[in-house]
Amino acid sequence: MNTPSPRGGRPVRARAASAVVAVVATALGAVGLVSCDSGGDDTGSPSFSDRPTPPDTASFSGEHPSSVASAAESRIASAQASASSAAASASAREASRQASIGAEIERSRQAAENALKGVEGRGNALNEVGMTGKPRADTNGVLTVVVTITNKTSATASYAAQVDFLDPSGKVVETQFVGAEDLPPGERKQPLVISRQPPEPVLTPRLTKAQRY
Repeated sequence: MNTPSPRGGRPVRARAASAVVAVVATALGAVGLVSCDSGGDDTGSPSFSDRPTPPDTASFSGEHPSSVASAAESRIASAQASASSAAASASAREASRQASIGAEIERSRQAAENALKGVEGRGNALNEVGMTGKPRADTNGVLTVVVTITNKTSATASYAAQVDFLDPSGKVVETQFVGAEDLPPGERKQPLVISRQPPEPVLTPRLTKAQRY
């Protein structure tokens, strides 16, 4: 029987031991590569984080959608307030104008009534004052009379007229006064006389007096 040479067995065991050491070293090296940072070397393996990094909002441009919506709503509200204020102002101006017209009509009516006080008969200006009725269809059924005053003299003059409204029996149920002040020669004015009585019974207007003063 042949006995293995001691010199041949030693190299086999040495080579096996060397192989084990190499495998262990390789494994340790791999672990070191995975767990160690490259220390700023751009060519090293990338590092990972379990948490996502929040965005840098300082680099955003524009506004947050809720801020944009709020600003738009504010501008709309401001525009609506301005429009409402303008409408209220226009309404106030119109109301003031109507009040001014009403005050002037009342002042002229009072002046005509005062001018006719003490006038006997039918006055001195019946040939300068005429009267026509407006169609009820144009006045919503309200009895309205147009009094036409024409200065037929050569000098500026003022006029006063009295209009009575008579019921079917001939009784005066309403009296109105109207006039024109400082009317130049040849000029004409057409004030309105509106009855305050109900549409029924139907009334008849009559020019009772006309005075130039």
